[in-house]
Amino acid sequence: MERPVTEDDLTFEHVPETDQAFENALAKARDGDRLTVDDAIELLTTGTDAEGIDRTRKERVLEAADRRRAEMVGEEVTFIANLNNNVTTACNVGCLFCNFKDAAHTFERETEIETAGFTKTPEESREIVADAVERGIYEVTSVSGLHPAFALDEEHREILDAHPNPKEVNYKPPAVYETSPGTYTDQIAAMSVDGVHVHSMTPEEAYHARRGTDWSYEEVYRRLKAAGLDTVPGTAAEILVEEVRDVICPGKIGTDDWLEAMEAAANVDLDMTATIMYGHVENEAHRALHLERIRDLQDRTDNITEFVPLTFIHQNTPLFEHDVVTSGASADEDELMIAVSRLFLDNIDHIQSSWVKYGDEQGLKMLNCGADDYMGTILSEEITKRAGGGFGEYRSFEEYAEMITSIGRVPVERSTDYEKRQVVDPDEQPIGPQLGPKADGTPLLTSEERDARRTQTTPADD
Repeated sequence: MERPVTEDDLTFEHVPETDQAFENALAKARDGDRLTVDDAIELLTTGTDAEGIDRTRKERVLEAADRRRAEMVGEEVTFIANLNNNVTTACNVGCLFCNFKDAAHTFERETEIETAGFTKTPEESREIVADAVERGIYEVTSVSGLHPAFALDEEHREILDAHPNPKEVNYKPPAVYETSPGTYTDQIAAMSVDGVHVHSMTPEEAYHARRGTDWSYEEVYRRLKAAGLDTVPGTAAEILVEEVRDVICPGKIGTDDWLEAMEAAANVDLDMTATIMYGHVENEAHRALHLERIRDLQDRTDNITEFVPLTFIHQNTPLFEHDVVTSGASADEDELMIAVSRLFLDNIDHIQSSWVKYGDEQGLKMLNCGADDYMGTILSEEITKRAGGGFGEYRSFEEYAEMITSIGRVPVERSTDYEKRQVVDPDEQPIGPQLGPKADGTPLLTSEERDARRTQTTPADD
């Protein structure tokens, strides 16, 4: 039996070695010059001339990034009133970094295996979103597993039903499953309640929504937009370097497909975000190459509203369980990733700090490392929680105001596209959202509901 690959077995073509000097790279960053991949490697490593991270050099990088942040966006820290409504955990792609998914066959009617996951019908999604909109949210984010019964719309369903080899295109009809997710357009239309902003359909989901056809990504996103899609989350990016993707997600779309899908979304006038998931098998050269590909994409589209660095939560993932990784990124690496993202991505205004990934204390620290956005209220967050993240799933406006003012910055409620802004006065109690179609400043949850959420236990890992 072949021994599984472990961390010690990994070798890559791209390694963090350059002919650039750290001081030169830092000088370019301070002067606002456009950085190269080698510059980014030097800043991410605090110099390839020595092992490990030099803390003194690191602080100089963070200082330069914080200064750039102030120049670009000022002292405001933004956040949003939003809900996560992930439709299904059913998936059979097998990404080794993910513990959100549940094997798709465990959702079938004939199986004797009990699944720990869920699938929501379009009607259930509409009810969940409608309740949240009544409470005051105005953005719903939806990122789901690649359920084999999902089709883009009814035309796509007919094509998949007629396919001579459904297994080839990862398709099984809804009747096979206990619960049908409907179609992507069904779900998008269901979540489009009372003017709420629908942020959904990653490039990976768009790939799934065109399988078995010759449709372009533009056609897919055009149909989704007609159904009510407003913006696209640039997740499923992980690291946009194939030698890394071959290790952590060999069944997922490749770099070229991801970039093609994102550009197609921009071509049909859908704004988008972009991400990086780092701290697993990749090195600083891969991180720098990823940043370059995001910057080039923004040069072509100018549709990316924010960049979101996501530190890898390793504890309950197959990569950790199979000894492919032994830990995630260090706090120093997290801070440098935020900082270098700010310095390198000179064409993206907003860098997000994820309190779900970093926690409150470190998340606030990131706001002094180049970040200026602090996520959203997240009335439900399953992905990080199922991977072993322990920093909760809800943030109140009152907590936002208190935390942001504690570091001397200005708390600002924002819309998804950053066009609408409302400065939050921490002395006005109670504090709740004001920008949503039904928001009136009332807190999203009562104190009893908020306390109940904080005592909920993390669901099982499998």
